Amino acid sequence: MSTPGYFISFEGGDGVGKSTQSRLLGEWLAELTGREVVVTREPGGTTLGKELRAAVLHGEDVDPRTEALLYATDRAHHVASLIRPALERGAVVITDRYLDSSVAYQAGGRALDADEVERLSLWAVDGLLPDVTVLLDLDPTVATTRRDGRDDAPDRLERAGDEFHRRTREAFVARAAADPGRWLVIDADAPVDDLQAQIRVDVAARLGLTPVVEEAVEA
Repeated sequence: MSTPGYFISFEGGDGVGKSTQSRLLGEWLAELTGREVVVTREPGGTTLGKELRAAVLHGEDVDPRTEALLYATDRAHHVASLIRPALERGAVVITDRYLDSSVAYQAGGRALDADEVERLSLWAVDGLLPDVTVLLDLDPTVATTRRDGRDDAPDRLERAGDEFHRRTREAFVARAAADPGRWLVIDADAPVDDLQAQIRVDVAARLGLTPVVEEAVEA
C-alpha cells in the first residue's frame, strides 16, 4: 500500500455475516484509532453502484462475461470516487466484498478464466489491493439456511444453486491459501461476538495496531 490509510476487505459466500462483521470492526477501529472509518460494499457503495447493483443482482439474466464487466465497472467507479480518496486522506476503509469476489464468483462459480477475471479486476482498480482481506468461511449449506430466514427475496447469485456456491467457496479458500500475507481465514460458524473478537485480534496484528490495543486495554 502506498496510501496513509488502512484498507480492509471482507469476503465469503452469501449469508456468512460479512455486513455485520464489517460494521462492528469499523466501530471498533474508529474508537481505537481515532481515524475516519468508511464502511462500504460492492456492488452498491456509490450512487452509480446502487444502480449497477440493482441491474446485476435483480435485473434480467445476463451472460457471465457481461456480469463480470458490470462488476468491474462498479468497482472501478467505487475505487476512483470513494475508496482511494478516503485512503489518501488517512481513513480506514472497510468494504464488504472487493475484487476477490469477482474471481471467486465469475471464475469459480461461472467458470470464466480466473486469470482473465483477475486481470480485468486489477485493471479496473489500477492495482489497488487491500492491506488485509478477511475470509469468513462457512459451509454453503449452512449459509443457505441463514439466508432462508431473511425477509428479502434472494438475488441472482443466491439463486445459483448448491454446486455454484460450493465452487465459489473453493475458489475463495484457494485464493487465501495462495496469498497468506494478505488473507485471514476465519471459521464463520461461531457466534457473532466470538467472530468479532477473533477478527479484531487478527486484523490489529496484521495492521501493526497491537501496541495501540494493549495501551487501550491498560487505560
